[in-house]
Amino acid sequence: MNMLKTMVLMVFLSVILIAIGGALGGRTGMTFALIMAFGINFITYWFSDKIVLRMYKAREVTEGEAPELYGIVRRLSQKAALPMPKVYIVDEDQPNAFATGRNPEHAAVAATTGILRILSREELEGVLAHELAHVKHRDILISTIAATIAGAISYLAQMAQWAMIFGGRRDDEDSSPIATIVMMIVAPIAAMLVQMAISRSREFSADEGGAEISGNPMSLANALKKLDMASKQIPMNANPATAHMFIVNPLSAGMLMKLFSTHPPMEERIARLVAMRGARR
Repeated sequence: MNMLKTMVLMVFLSVILIAIGGALGGRTGMTFALIMAFGINFITYWFSDKIVLRMYKAREVTEGEAPELYGIVRRLSQKAALPMPKVYIVDEDQPNAFATGRNPEHAAVAATTGILRILSREELEGVLAHELAHVKHRDILISTIAATIAGAISYLAQMAQWAMIFGGRRDDEDSSPIATIVMMIVAPIAAMLVQMAISRSREFSADEGGAEISGNPMSLANALKKLDMASKQIPMNANPATAHMFIVNPLSAGMLMKLFSTHPPMEERIARLVAMRGARR
């Protein structure tokens, strides 16, 4: 159900991109938007993982350098029937983790030094199983493409605004300027809402998938409780464009409205995991 919802939202996001392209330049604008979308997705597919890892100065570690972390990732990867991803550590006090990579064969799992400090081995297993579920579901690619397309829509809307200011005209002369203005305002907001909805949907799926991989829903539930409290107390200089990648939102929750959040409410995530434990009994 979550995957179907994601597919519908991705189609809707693409429609918004084409529509804003049409508002900018009619048929020519739509063509430009499509070419832009293909180009963005190509770059995202090949380079997004490298960009994110470099952004957070993540360093790859071997089994000898981080035996517990590496060992947990290897065991859970085997259990999930996934290739062994590369393992990274981010020197960051806020306890958090993320996965990146275009597919399971080119995946990486990163954990902050903060998360390695405060979680028990069982809780860390729950978190890493969650990240491996993202890898298995190819959520990293889906969420990154959604974020990139949403960014492209905002960029095109700005281009349309400048075109109107300097007298640019569409090739469709019968179009309503009011409709164009409404599109320029509404499209970026709608794109952001869709992007956030996709991110929240994939988090729920990763929680469920991670609980299945680890075999213990409560290990992740207990970890999320700790991470939620710590993330509010320990700030992180995170790029808002990459906030959706982390297991808990690295940005201050007080600054974001629920509707614009990249993550579902923590209480609901934990409640679903507790319900999974009850269903297993």
